[in-house]
Amino acid sequence: MKLGLFTPVYGHLDAQQMLAKVRALGRIQALELGTGGWPGSAHLDVDALEEPCKAREFRKMLAGDGLSISALSCHSNPLHPDPAIARDADALFRKTVALAERLEVPVVVTFSGCPGDAEDAKHPNWITTPWPPEFLDVLDWQWERKTIPYWTAAARFASEHGVRVAIEAHPGFVVYNPETALRLRAAAGPAVGVNFDPSHFYWQGIDIPSAIRELGPAIFHFHAKDVAFDARNVAVNGVLDAKSYRRMPERSWLFRSVGWGHDELEWKRMAAALRLAGYDYVISIEHEDALASVDEGLRSAVDLLSRVVLAEPPADPWWT
Repeated sequence: MKLGLFTPVYGHLDAQQMLAKVRALGRIQALELGTGGWPGSAHLDVDALEEPCKAREFRKMLAGDGLSISALSCHSNPLHPDPAIARDADALFRKTVALAERLEVPVVVTFSGCPGDAEDAKHPNWITTPWPPEFLDVLDWQWERKTIPYWTAAARFASEHGVRVAIEAHPGFVVYNPETALRLRAAAGPAVGVNFDPSHFYWQGIDIPSAIRELGPAIFHFHAKDVAFDARNVAVNGVLDAKSYRRMPERSWLFRSVGWGHDELEWKRMAAALRLAGYDYVISIEHEDALASVDEGLRSAVDLLSRVVLAEPPADPWWT
């Protein structure tokens, strides 16, 4: 496995400044680059790279720094009930897939999206409970009328371009845990898999190595991001928390840098589970820690993951 970085953390810098920061970190071998949506496309001129020669030049520039591109990311909501928003998200997805093909990037990361509760809905509606009973009717409608038809066609498009789609399972969207991820994969086909981000699973009460084992070959990409719980707030209000991330002292949980929510042993359990599942691609660090500076948080993540991920096992151990 290789260490990578999701570059929007340096979104205030241009591409050359970002690369200088990456070089200073050391041990980073791959970049995950945004093309639009959340959180934008600070380091890619997507339109300029439509020219094959420009795409080749861009790959050559990164290769000069010993870097590859692990994935292109276009987090958005192609199932949004507002047709204009959904069209823009779908157009971004298709442009990103086409760019991934030109750049010889095997994976596009995105969200599954979330529809509304009817054709005339104005906003997405995330269903998390089977009662009152109309919720189950809405959930069936979302999957059968919106989610499966869209992603079946989108997966076919991606497959035609030699690209795999890594859905980031995220609360608020129809795919938010291993069960829903595997449901979409079963319906849309093997071109659809998962961008596994433990930070979105921890607070749902999911054991990360168990989830890795369940998903197995469906894991196409991996985000390294942690979560820390506030035991007092959890004891009072539980883990479902819609308060702004800016209200940090009041929240039940917060995103943290790797190792600042769960210790090194837990990250070793994750690395072992990934190896057992056959995952041998990139661990892409995502920094969304409001309690740590970017430099501090990334350095800590690189240091811990270098001990966990880069310590490869022997190719042919004598005791096997």
